[in-house]
Amino acid sequence: MDMPRSRPVRRNPLELVMNSRLGKLLSRIGIAPRPASSEGLLDLAGALLSLRGKASGPALASAFFDLYEASDLKARQAFLAQIHDLHPRDAVAIDKAIARWQDKRDEASAKAINDASESPSQKLIGMLNLAPQGTQRLIAMRSDLLNAPDQTPGLKALDKELEDAFTAWFNAGFLELRRIAWDSPAALLERIIKYEAVHEIAGWDELRRRVEPVDRRCYGFFHPQMHDDPLIFVEVALTDELPSGIAQITAEKRKTVDPHKASHAIFYSISNCQDGLRGIPFGNYLIKRVVGLLKEELPQLKCTATLSPVPGFAKWLAAERGKDAKVPAAKELRREAARYLTTARSKRGGPADSVARFHLGNGARLEAIHANADLSANGLRQSHGVMVNYVYDLAEIEANHFALMELGTVAASKTVHVLVEEGQPKDVKDAKKVEKAA
Repeated sequence: MDMPRSRPVRRNPLELVMNSRLGKLLSRIGIAPRPASSEGLLDLAGALLSLRGKASGPALASAFFDLYEASDLKARQAFLAQIHDLHPRDAVAIDKAIARWQDKRDEASAKAINDASESPSQKLIGMLNLAPQGTQRLIAMRSDLLNAPDQTPGLKALDKELEDAFTAWFNAGFLELRRIAWDSPAALLERIIKYEAVHEIAGWDELRRRVEPVDRRCYGFFHPQMHDDPLIFVEVALTDELPSGIAQITAEKRKTVDPHKASHAIFYSISNCQDGLRGIPFGNYLIKRVVGLLKEELPQLKCTATLSPVPGFAKWLAAERGKDAKVPAAKELRREAARYLTTARSKRGGPADSVARFHLGNGARLEAIHANADLSANGLRQSHGVMVNYVYDLAEIEANHFALMELGTVAASKTVHVLVEEGQPKDVKDAKKVEKAA
C-alpha cells in the first residue's frame, strides 16, 4: 500500500540564502539578515552596498529578489520607504572630493567628485540589475513604489533614481522596433490582449482581426532583456478615409483595403505595457518611427493620423456644468470638446487631457472632433462617446511643438477653430468681430 506523500515544506527564501555557502560567508563578515521580511531586505541591501568586489553581486542580488518577491506587498513597500533614507550620500567623502577639485582641478579630481556624489541607492539599483531578469524585477519593484499609499520624501527620492536609471537603460536608441503579427509567439500575443488599454480585446478572434489582415498593423518597442514582453505597442489601420468612429476600424465585418491603395494610416490604440516604466517617454519615439516606416513601405499614404479617446472630457464637463447636468446633444458636445481640448489646462500648464497632452506635445494637429464615436461603456463614461483625430504632418511637427511649448497655442484645423468660435458667448464673438474689423 502506497503511503500518502507529504507535501514538501516551503522554506523561507531568507533561510535558503543563509544556509547556502554565500550565507555562511556573509555570516563570517558579520551580516546576518533579520527574520522579518522588510528587515531582511534592508540587511541584504546593506550587504550589497558593502561589497568590495562585484563577483558575488549577482548571487546576492538574486537572493535579494527571491526574498523581495516572496514578501507581501506591505513588507515590500516598507522596505522601499526606508532604504533611501538609511543610506544617505557620504557628506565627508563629498567634502574631500570638492577640496581636492579646488586644489588640483584635474580629470582625476573631477571623477572623484562624481564618484563621491553617487547616491547609495543608485549603486544599489545598478547592483540589483546584475540579478537574472534584473531589469524586469526592478520594473516590478518600481510598480510597487508607485502604488504605495503614502508617497514619502524617501520614496520620491528613490523613484527619481529609478526613473533616471530606466530613462538611460530604455533610451529609444537601445530599443528594437518590431512588427507584431498573427504568427508572433503565442506568449507575446497573450500579452497584447492583456496590455491593451484603450479598446479592450475580447479574446483571440478579435486579436486576429487586429493583427492578421493586410490592412492592419501592430508595432511594439522591445528591450533586449525583455524579448517577448513589449514596453509599448501601437495598433494601426490602413484606410481610404479619416475615420469618425472606432466601429469603422474594429467592426467584425468590414471591407478590407489594399495597403498599396490606402490613403490614410490611422493610429487607433497606443498602450504602455509596464506600470513600473510610468513616465518614461516611449510613445513619441514609437509613433515617429512607425510613421517613417509606413511612409517607406507605402509611399502613397497621404495622411498619418489617430483616432483617439478624450479620457478627461466627461469629468471636465461635469465640473463646468454640474455633475447632474444633462449630456448635450451631438453638435453642442463637439463644441464643448473643442473648447476643452484647446483651452483647458493642467496644473503644469499643458493641455488638461492626458491623450491630448501626449499627441499635441509630439507636434500633432487637432484635426476633427466626432460625437457618438465610441459607444462602449468606457467611451461613454470617459468622454460621452467623443473621439478625435490628431494628424501627424512631418513638415509641421516641430512648429506645432514649439507653438504649444513656447506660446501655449494648440495646433488645430479650421474645422476645430469654427467649433470653438461657435461655442463662445455672444459678447465674446462680438468683441472678436470688432477686433477683426479694426
